[in-house]
Amino acid sequence: MSSAASSDALPAPEGYVEIGDARLFTRVVGSGPPMIVLHGGPDFDHTYLLPELDRLAQHARLIYYDQRGRGRSADGVRPEDVSLESEIRDLDRLRRSIGVESVGLIGHSWGGLLAMEYAAWHPDRVTRLILLNTAPASHADWVSLGERLPSMRAPGEADRMREIAGSPAFRAGELDAEAAYYLIHFRQTVPDPQLLRTIVDRLRVHFDPARVRLARAIEDRLYEETSDAPGFDLIPRLAKVDTPTLLIHGEHDLIPIDVAVHVADAMPQATMSTLAGLGHFAYAQDPDLVADQVARFIWGG
Repeated sequence: MSSAASSDALPAPEGYVEIGDARLFTRVVGSGPPMIVLHGGPDFDHTYLLPELDRLAQHARLIYYDQRGRGRSADGVRPEDVSLESEIRDLDRLRRSIGVESVGLIGHSWGGLLAMEYAAWHPDRVTRLILLNTAPASHADWVSLGERLPSMRAPGEADRMREIAGSPAFRAGELDAEAAYYLIHFRQTVPDPQLLRTIVDRLRVHFDPARVRLARAIEDRLYEETSDAPGFDLIPRLAKVDTPTLLIHGEHDLIPIDVAVHVADAMPQATMSTLAGLGHFAYAQDPDLVADQVARFIWGG
């Protein structure tokens, strides 16, 4: 199994795209069919995906962006400016800004949910979907995830997480408290302590405490429409998305494998790949394996 890449992310044009009332930070790298990358969280930005996900730039032109109100797309944004509808609208405007009628989507974790939502709204505008360690697509599966998470914790970890989350430092958005929380949260899915530390350190590179608090408020708003909404269920709508789709899920993901299976079973052209020994950050744990699977999916080789 390959270890995480030690080199820096590939040099890539970076800048801002003005789309309607949003100003989104973007980064473009690679050549080939265009694919927009959707980061997870939904309170993080795209930085935690680098440099490993850049391996895919050998096979596609990757368009990364920080979603509205997160990372370097935070300036001037209020929590009430962000909703699931605005997320989909931003993504569609970004697609138009790169001058294509349709585009591929790569979504990690929450980004997988956003990719599925966009494809359900605009199936004719998506050439292919790659869902990496995707978040649940229904309220029922979010509930199942919440019920299973405690059993994945080592003794005392859940109590320690609650203690950190209730501390003044965490509530204020202080970065050290955030890191302490996520080092526990992701420990079971990333057993390599050095890689775990690396990933956690990337989560808030472009955040300060005020931006952390903003991103959390946005996350709460998006969860109100999805995970926390009893009527949220993408599965029936996915049955109408006739788009080639690859789901890559880790055997030891904190999101249960059956969450991804439910998505794969619903979609007419979905292929499911479960990677042995890997967790929620499969692209970082074995970047060569993930890049190889994506290349086969894109090029059929």
